[in-house]
Amino acid sequence: MLEVELKVKIPSLDPVRDRLKEKNAQFFGRVHEHDIYYNAPHRDFGVTDEAVRVRYTDDHAVVTYKGPKIKKFGLKAREELNFAVECGKTFETMLDRLGFLKTLEVNKWRENYKLEAASICLDSVDGLGTFAEIEVITENENDNPTAVIEKIAREIGVVGEPLLESYLELLLAKKAGH
Repeated sequence: MLEVELKVKIPSLDPVRDRLKEKNAQFFGRVHEHDIYYNAPHRDFGVTDEAVRVRYTDDHAVVTYKGPKIKKFGLKAREELNFAVECGKTFETMLDRLGFLKTLEVNKWRENYKLEAASICLDSVDGLGTFAEIEVITENENDNPTAVIEKIAREIGVVGEPLLESYLELLLAKKAGH
């Protein structure tokens, strides 16, 4: 599975939220996501552009592996593998025992919407601000979902420079003073 997304920092979520309502986007709720990122003992994910995280939401934990970014679509695209775990803390203990190191924690409030073939997230990220993400999942690396994403972005008023960095990378850069 390949995740292709447009992420843009926006000054306020309200105008985009209003446009989503006007377009009759499906609203799937607002959730707090607490992400804990790890680095591997056998290679540096900062160098390989990979990520492993444990995400906690209201009622469950999901483990995610993200592969290196693919520069093919002009947006951020990468392989993403997810699986639910019965107990996130137990999985974190296992990572610790295997030598994985906690890198950083990311906290955000996320509103989830669906419009046409896209998932749209409106995020308030602690320490970073507010963002809109428009994401399309494709199974075929030869597909080009960029046109779909750009069309939806125009329709809901998401304008600005596309960010190719993850929230983890943005927080690490801020922490380093960049």
